[in-house]
Amino acid sequence: MTFIFYGVAAIGLVLSLVKSKEKTKLALKKAWKAFENILPQFLAIVLLIGVILSLLSAQQISQLIGKDSGWLGVLIAAVIGSITLIPGLLAFPLAAALLENGAGYMQIGAFISTLMMVGIVTMPMEFLYFGKKATIMRNGMGFVFSILVAIVMGALL
Repeated sequence: MTFIFYGVAAIGLVLSLVKSKEKTKLALKKAWKAFENILPQFLAIVLLIGVILSLLSAQQISQLIGKDSGWLGVLIAAVIGSITLIPGLLAFPLAAALLENGAGYMQIGAFISTLMMVGIVTMPMEFLYFGKKATIMRNGMGFVFSILVAIVMGALL
């Protein structure tokens, strides 16, 4: 499946080159700059995953946020996701690594959704732009919705 996406991307790149070499070169330069900006974060997350997986065994991960950890595991995953600041592009490989090492789908659903919707670390900045009431409401609703996501994932998977 991955090769299909690479093939489609390569065909798109060739078509773009045929249509406008200048715009394609500009787009490739912008893409390279974006890659350079993401690379340090990506490497940090890969390092973090390596450290986590070397410190915690699959059994420990399973006990904390595994399928059998139940609602306590969902709550632990949701709290960790709420206070962690990781871009979505990097969060999904982390979630895949955790799943491969014993984490449960319901717990990972809570982790990823709180990671994307709840921002404890960014709250001071949000207070400045949106006010305390709106920030607390947004984060609270994000947390509740994340628990609902976990429930749905638990029911479906």
